[in-house]
Amino acid sequence: MIPHGFAGIGWSEALRALGMTDIGLELDWAACQTRRAAGHATIQCDVTQYPTAPFKGRTVRKIDSPPCPGFGKSGKKLGLRDLPLVHQAIDDLSRGKDTRAAIGAACLDERSILTAEPMRWHYDLRPEWICMEQVPSVLPVWQQYAEILDSWGYSTAAGVLDAADYGLGQRRPRAVLIASRVREVDLPAPTHGGLGRPPHVAMADVIGWGYTQRPAPTVTSGGTYTGGAEPFGNGTRQAMKRHVGTPLWRDRHGVQHLRPTIAECAALQGFRPGLKFYGRQGQQHLIVGNAVAVPFADAVIRAAAGIGQREEAVAA
Repeated sequence: MIPHGFAGIGWSEALRALGMTDIGLELDWAACQTRRAAGHATIQCDVTQYPTAPFKGRTVRKIDSPPCPGFGKSGKKLGLRDLPLVHQAIDDLSRGKDTRAAIGAACLDERSILTAEPMRWHYDLRPEWICMEQVPSVLPVWQQYAEILDSWGYSTAAGVLDAADYGLGQRRPRAVLIASRVREVDLPAPTHGGLGRPPHVAMADVIGWGYTQRPAPTVTSGGTYTGGAEPFGNGTRQAMKRHVGTPLWRDRHGVQHLRPTIAECAALQGFRPGLKFYGRQGQQHLIVGNAVAVPFADAVIRAAAGIGQREEAVAA
């Protein structure tokens, strides 16, 4: 059984390909509808209020990707200022002391406390293995989790990995934590780029336009709290424009702007063709841009579960 907190659809698609299924706990209705339509078990709920009791006494694995906007490169970055409070909440939860309400009220960004939420589940359930993912600035938090889990007898590995090194046609650095109480774990070895490995997958090879010799820049949720129409940031678009008209760029026929469609964003995230995303356009951008890239999720799950590396990694 795999309870999946803050359940987007990237982890779930990777699990299915590996013959595993999760139970997604997610609040947003559009994300829930997207999951259900794709055949993934889903409970629409506030993860912070959902009890761990239904999962006790079972062999449990655990996956979490808490919301990242407060810790990302854009916006006010209030989550970074909240990190001392988040660390305190995690430490408290690891000792069975629930201070989430008081500490959450003191946070500058109400979403910051969500990064401590997985520890409540870890303390109560002691999962067989654990996978967690967030933006790179959250690595110190994952290292704190690792120290606690180490003290409980887990083998852990934490670090920042780039999804492009695992067959994705997009640069997407992410902080990950892998832990297991039944086997030794390490971060997954790259499958692409570097000596003796296939080259990185180029953006143009995935969606037909863009960089011809390197992956796309990071696909975001669109630049606003509710999702937006610019999955590539302004600085990124300016850098892309400097390559237009060169051999390093493939033109987009009949279209002048550099705004990828939702389907193109989904392809760059490694989703299978035809996967339907629900909600308004902004909500769909949120679902796609906030997801864990599928080939990346595959590599992390394999490392946690002790499954051999894919013989041939692909971009979609």
